[in-house]
Amino acid sequence: MAEATWGEGKPPSIDWKMSASLENVTRGDAAVPEVTNLEAAVREWQDLDPAMKADAVLKLERPVWLTPEMPLDTFAGDGIGDLVRMLPA
Repeated sequence: MAEATWGEGKPPSIDWKMSASLENVTRGDAAVPEVTNLEAAVREWQDLDPAMKADAVLKLERPVWLTPEMPLDTFAGDGIGDLVRMLPA
């Protein structure tokens, strides 16, 4: 099996328009997942209170690479903050 490599060791850019589901977040009286695009889900997570941020789970349509070694398609709690730092302006 061939290994994927990127020029200069940089992972591919994040597709902020892909589908993502922000889960374990209470909306009204129920914890209902919200399916939206990745950028909107990460921005919504930023506005949550600390307890909800800690419980939140973000599931992506396909993996993203924050480092070349590890593609991820699920982020939980403060791990979502890793994506906040990469949000487009």
